Amino acid sequence: MNGRELADQALRMFPLLKVLYTSGYMENAIVHHGRLDHDVELLSKPYDRRELAAKVRKVLESKH
Repeated sequence: MNGRELADQALRMFPLLKVLYTSGYMENAIVHHGRLDHDVELLSKPYDRRELAAKVRKVLESKH
């Protein structure tokens, strides 16, 4: 199971769950034709605590 499959399964159980992917590379599960899927939030490595905190805040405050 990859990260996208795990997130999809968790979202079926908890529809309001917010998901943030972190990766050192673009996975085919969330990137298609060089673009992120429309519902994906990605934080690419390396990142520092401030970048992580900002991205987590953005995801938590998002409407979807």
